[in-house]
Amino acid sequence: MDPMSPSNRQPVKPPALRPGDTVGVIAPASNIQRAELDAGCEALRHAGYRPFYFDSILEQDLYFAGSVERRARELEEMFVRDDVRAIVCARGGYGANYLLRELDLEKIKAHPKIFVGYSDITTLLTYFSDAAGFVTFHGPMAAKDWAHEDGVELASWQAAVSGATPWNVPVNAGVSGLIEGDAEGVLYGGCLSILVASLGTPYEIKTAGTILFLEDLAAKPYQIDRMLMQLKLAGHFDAVRGIVFGEMVDCVQNANQRYTLQEVVTRIVGELRVPVAFGVRSGHVTSGNITLPFGVRAKLTVRGGQVALRILESAVTP
Repeated sequence: MDPMSPSNRQPVKPPALRPGDTVGVIAPASNIQRAELDAGCEALRHAGYRPFYFDSILEQDLYFAGSVERRARELEEMFVRDDVRAIVCARGGYGANYLLRELDLEKIKAHPKIFVGYSDITTLLTYFSDAAGFVTFHGPMAAKDWAHEDGVELASWQAAVSGATPWNVPVNAGVSGLIEGDAEGVLYGGCLSILVASLGTPYEIKTAGTILFLEDLAAKPYQIDRMLMQLKLAGHFDAVRGIVFGEMVDCVQNANQRYTLQEVVTRIVGELRVPVAFGVRSGHVTSGNITLPFGVRAKLTVRGGQVALRILESAVTP
């Protein structure tokens, strides 16, 4: 087993986030709109935090939020600043992969902080988890979920960033069990297409010993099939202990297809003999984005079609 796999090391836990703390908002990928940024920051203030961002966050270069140099320096500066207690990405889109060779990882490692995002930000969640050993947070983004009413599932957010232990991930309507069983492992994963894009690079994901969370948006079932098969053929399912799929919004071929996405994924992962759940609402969701801490131990139980996902340790330090 890979000595750097999530299950073989003690995670670096960032300090907890408290009411009144400053939250740095960054745009490491696609460009953002002022109105959505303002709405998200207002929601963060209403939740008791002090949002802060650099004016350069609104820059645009093609479809990016400014140059790669701007985006990398913005991210590094938020980690270094003593007054910033957590970092929340404004949105995903595309472009976080450009930062991988630009970031000073040693500078970032010296200042562990809560780092939150999903979608394209999966690139940074897994990089910080694998290369820096941080606990990272798959959860609501400032100009997306925080900017919309009912966009954030607040109970899981509070449990994750404040240091609750143990706690149960909310089982939203639509969650189902596909393969029964019990498993413990390190929670890890993110957006399926971004995870697959890491294969064959120096930043390839490390899945051994994990409860693997997979989600995506508007990918057709055959595309989901292809990506899962790529992970399977690359050996990334060989040592997983359980799999949890997200809501998988708009992942249909057409309205009249004669099969379900659940049938498609079960055909691929059913032979792994690990518990598999489907429908946990984190990442690309219709509402109520659940915060999942990556890098901490979790227990997945699937029995009689019912699902329980329990976080077994605090994701932060007091």
